Amino acid sequence: MLCKVLNRAFALHSLRPYGRFKPLPSGGIYMPVTANRDTQLCMSMAARPGNFGVRFHNHLFQQLDLNFYYKTFSPNDLAAAVAGIRSLGIRGSAVSMPFKEACIELVDELDVSAAAIQSINTIVNTDGHLKAFNTDYIAVAQLMESHAVPRSAFALRGSGGMAKAVAFALRDAGFTDGLIVARNQQAGQRLAEACGFRWQADLGSARPPLLVNVTPLGMQGPQADELAFDRQAIEAADTIFDVVATPADTPLIHAARRLGKRVVSGDEVAAIQALEQFVLYTGIRPTDEQYQQAVAFARAG
Repeated sequence: MLCKVLNRAFALHSLRPYGRFKPLPSGGIYMPVTANRDTQLCMSMAARPGNFGVRFHNHLFQQLDLNFYYKTFSPNDLAAAVAGIRSLGIRGSAVSMPFKEACIELVDELDVSAAAIQSINTIVNTDGHLKAFNTDYIAVAQLMESHAVPRSAFALRGSGGMAKAVAFALRDAGFTDGLIVARNQQAGQRLAEACGFRWQADLGSARPPLLVNVTPLGMQGPQADELAFDRQAIEAADTIFDVVATPADTPLIHAARRLGKRVVSGDEVAAIQALEQFVLYTGIRPTDEQYQQAVAFARAG
């Protein structure tokens, strides 16, 4: 099945022997005009694929004249998709919700941080050996520093794979007074215990200075208009962090900005983690200028 999907994807874009990239009339996405047997494919697996990764990676492939192409997929058979990464020699894959935990048993090796978190967002294929990483963790740690977020009490809503990366990154960054808010008691308590935090099924009367949303609330789709926290909690907070990347201006982020709060957005997480994935796939770290240009291009579409 994956072979057919990949063949169709390449056929739709009329790929020929490898050459330069060009923008597509439909949306300006860069892709190889031509390809050859050495063209390396990178991909992503997500329930709701977006355009950021496609535009970001293909833009950098063009800028650095690399024989790579990036394509998104929404697999209906995760095990078959991961097997396809191995058998087809796909160089690497991003892993998004809801596959970050389910992929663990399908790979050969976990990076140290991914093993500790038990959540992955990146698979790298080296000669058929699949090693998984978590670049979300790196992104969150960097953003806590760049935004100078005080190491105050916080509430994190969510208990899935991305929530694990955020919770562990906060713990390792020096946050000690944490509350995991999750309706799934088993997953919520397990995450709270792993990080030395507390768990509650709902926020209740807690009003911590830092609120973190790691749920699909606010994401494009049926829950796009929902707030992850009530307005009283948002008004009482100093910093709002929403990991939802699409749209960048979620209802939570919009409310926080209107109130003049410090804001950390999901599109910032998406950009930093994508950069670290690019390095894992290619072994090349772009200059800051190249990175910023790729981010601007990706966000424009």
